[in-house]
Amino acid sequence: MTVAPPCHHHGPCGRRAARARLVLAAALLLLLTLPAAAHAWPAHYPAVAGNPANAGRIFQLPLEPSVYDPATRCSKRPKPGMTALVGWLESNVEGVSWGTYRCERWGKRSASLHAEGRAVDWHLDAASPADRREANRLIGLLLAPDKAGNPHALARRMGVEEIIWDCGYWGAGMEAHNRYSPCLTRTGKISRKVDKTTAHRDHIHIGLTLAGAAKRTSFWRAGPSY
Repeated sequence: MTVAPPCHHHGPCGRRAARARLVLAAALLLLLTLPAAAHAWPAHYPAVAGNPANAGRIFQLPLEPSVYDPATRCSKRPKPGMTALVGWLESNVEGVSWGTYRCERWGKRSASLHAEGRAVDWHLDAASPADRREANRLIGLLLAPDKAGNPHALARRMGVEEIIWDCGYWGAGMEAHNRYSPCLTRTGKISRKVDKTTAHRDHIHIGLTLAGAAKRTSFWRAGPSY
């Protein structure tokens, strides 16, 4: 049997061990500086037990079609549906509101949903495992089918028309999410340089249709059963 010679700190194997430790430290440092992994949006969301979209008074009302209403201007007037949505989030979801209105215009008759008070930024941090789980739970609830198999049932009944979270984008009528374009490099990869807020890694953006913002969709019309 061959016995390996002892490894001295200043000998060849000692130097190899030191190099290995340096490589490991560099790899760990790289992992710490990389952005959080993009949200794993599934192609299809499964049904969720206790989905409010299945509640009797809500389910009996006609289900809204999937529509997207673009924003065109700045309007400070509070929207009753957005006020109701923030209240529902406060009662049912971990996190806190970072606000709904800010005047963001992109051109003539083109603006952010925030400009019309039809979007809320809900603070959850993708770097926190607990916050990530809560964000996944909320998105899964909004986009789950109801007991009749209708996709995105709660989102449609609330009037939710878009969700942005952790470099992923979902809009009404989309079967699956897209990568959020401000996060991407020219080659279509997730950029390491995009900041957390632009990437929506420190909040979920939830936007409402005109009917949802006016509190005229079935979820809100059904009353306090939700």
